[in-house]
Parts: sequence; C-alpha cells; structure tokens
Amino acid sequence: MTETSSNGYAGRIAVCPGSYDPVTNGHLDIIRRGARVFDKVVVAVVNASVRKSPPLFNADERVGFLEDALSDLPNIEVRKFDVLIVDFAREVGATAILKGLRAISDFEYEFEMNQLNSTMAPDIESVYMMSSPKFSFISSSGIKEMARFGGNVSEMVPPQVSVRLAEALKAQASH
Repeated sequence: MTETSSNGYAGRIAVCPGSYDPVTNGHLDIIRRGARVFDKVVVAVVNASVRKSPPLFNADERVGFLEDALSDLPNIEVRKFDVLIVDFAREVGATAILKGLRAISDFEYEFEMNQLNSTMAPDIESVYMMSSPKFSFISSSGIKEMARFGGNVSEMVPPQVSVRLAEALKAQASH
C-alpha cells in the first residue's frame, strides 16, 4: 500500500545523505541502485559536516555535480541540508535513510549512526547497500589525496568533478 507523505508525494521515499566532497562513482552507484528500489531518492548534501574537515567544494557546487551526474533519473532530487538527518527525512516525507557500505570501518560508523537515528526516529529505517566491488576502494578523501599528488582520478569521479578537482587543488596549492 502506498501512502501520501507530508509533502504530498505518494510513494516510498529515501534520503541518501553525505558530504559528497567530491561525489564519486561509488556514490552514484549507490544512488542509482537506490533509485530502482525506492519511488524517490532525495540526495541530501550536508552543508557543513561536523565530523569531517572543511569541504573543498561549497554545497551549491556539490549539489550541481550531483544534479548533472543524475539528470537522467526522474525520481532523484538533490537538496542541501543542515539539520539532523532524521529531521530532514521527516521534512521530505522519507521513511528510509539509504547508505552505502564499503568496508568494516564504514559498518562501525554507520552502526553508531543507525543507533542514534533509530533512538530519535524509530519510524525511519536505515537501509544499507553493499558497495559494488569495482567501487569498494573509492572514497572522497582518497580521491582528493590522489588528485593532490597528481594521480589520475578520471575513472573514479564524473568528468566535470575531475576537471573542477584539478582546478580547486591547483588554486589551493597556490595560496
């Protein structure tokens, strides 16, 4: 049975949160696979993460990267957020938080987040997808580090991200 959410959208909605600094092909794989499972996926770009270093790209640019890379999927919406993810999920009518898992270290972090989120919002389920093997080694921080030292990351991120990453790191190095 399909219900109508608080925002008037009828269907199963998931929120897929992250910093996406930068978005990787691994992120896109999880989002695309989630779009096959859920009627709508709201890709939630955190404006400023508490646990991570300041982002290389501002939130609007990260939203733009995601919108460009996912423009072929009609059931995807990309939005910034700066509240608790469970509050954002409720705001958009989501009943699930969609996350990808690459390794045991991801599991430990996500297990902690799941416990906190389920305490605050038992009505919002956390759903995890295993990373595809070809993306299991890709992380945003690893991409930035490789690119910073001249590594070719063009096969691991969307084309526009690869170009902007090189420009941003070059500008950062000249300061």
